Amino acid sequence: MITKFIKRILRRDPMVKHAHASNTSAPKRIPKKSHRIDPHLLSKNAVKVTHTLQQAGYEAFIVGGAVRDLALGISPKDFDVATNATPDQVQRLFRKARLIGRRFQIVHVTFFGKGHPEIIEVSTFRALLDNAGDHVAESGRILRDNVWGSQGEDAARRDFTINAMYYDPSSETVLDYHGGMADMQKKTLRMIGDPAKRYREDPVRMLRAVRFAAKTGFELDSATREPIAKLGQLLNDVPSARLFDEILKLLMSGYSWRAIQGLKEAGLHHGLLPLLDHILDEGEDSKGANDFVKLALANTDERIQSGKSVSAGFLFATLLWPDLLRNWKANSSKGMTNIPALHDAMDDTIATQSSGMTIQRRFESDMREIWSMQPRFERRVGRYPFRLIESPRFRAGYDFMLLRCATGELNPAIGQWWADFIAADPAGQDELMASAKNESGNTASPVKRRRRRKTKSVAPPEGAAS
Repeated sequence: MITKFIKRILRRDPMVKHAHASNTSAPKRIPKKSHRIDPHLLSKNAVKVTHTLQQAGYEAFIVGGAVRDLALGISPKDFDVATNATPDQVQRLFRKARLIGRRFQIVHVTFFGKGHPEIIEVSTFRALLDNAGDHVAESGRILRDNVWGSQGEDAARRDFTINAMYYDPSSETVLDYHGGMADMQKKTLRMIGDPAKRYREDPVRMLRAVRFAAKTGFELDSATREPIAKLGQLLNDVPSARLFDEILKLLMSGYSWRAIQGLKEAGLHHGLLPLLDHILDEGEDSKGANDFVKLALANTDERIQSGKSVSAGFLFATLLWPDLLRNWKANSSKGMTNIPALHDAMDDTIATQSSGMTIQRRFESDMREIWSMQPRFERRVGRYPFRLIESPRFRAGYDFMLLRCATGELNPAIGQWWADFIAADPAGQDELMASAKNESGNTASPVKRRRRRKTKSVAPPEGAAS
């Protein structure tokens, strides 16, 4: 015990400012027989991180959403660790560790093994910032958050009670400062402290409230829900990149349609995604858009719940397609030819979306490519099908086209033709192109037969494929 204490003193960084601990209440210690967390659901690497920190004389716990999921019997996708070691001290203990962030400095510890690398996110206990001067803006939003404190303060700084529990793998004990375990049993989502103040500190918490409620099926308690509609405009002050990340998490929660309904109920849908204003409209004119988006989100949710990957570019392409389709039709009615009308519609749709939440350029590029393919699926003669199928994003464009067929926007026979074409041998492909030419009345002379490369295999459609 004395050795560990000496190690902590020697490793304490004199250049880092630590706040004085406030009078935070002692936690409730919940033993294994009560929380019933299955150790087999734990990440071995997360346990290794806590053990290494504890052996070096520090406190270390698995924290946040991972503890919530473990207590619900769900295998967490990500593991976070909280400690009283500073970021520099954490970094010195692990070979593959790097500091991340300025406003909220943390350490990513990376482990390489079979499959994808696993990153364990390690954060230092944060202090309460009631008197933190230039750390907090006039609106109440936290600008900088690198003042270290006690575990009790760190718990008080967390958003919801169900996310403020700490699990020690070595003793298999949960430390619960704010009644998170009881709230889980009541299926209640409750903000720690004064909800209005906490939303001003970080407006993104309003979106997190909606996302957690959708994911867990819990109800927001009245005090947590009430201020959201009044404070929604604070989201306008959130950096665009952070807002995009949070909306993406919401849409890829595995319960996206439920989450979008939650945004509407909370009064948060206006301005985030202009499309949401349309798809949440109950009017008859919005029925087609609703059907398309609901089907796309249902496919996305199914893939995520099955542990499959999804493409953010595909997802946003589907969400914005009804707006793009309206713009495309409007351009065509003005006399523009088909392809220029489509490309102008893309520009208009993305520009309108950028007035709310800006979509990252890498996803915008995917969206444009998926959209650009759509007219090409109707050109089923000559070399066009072979050129299209060799496109790097063919699978995404193909799945998108099948969504259009499923909702009746596009003739389902076109989707069936492409499914047959993908599976056919060269002779069968010739027959399919001949039938398509006859259907369209195309009298163009046939293209000379040439030796064809084998058509690449395309898996059956599964929604928002990677």
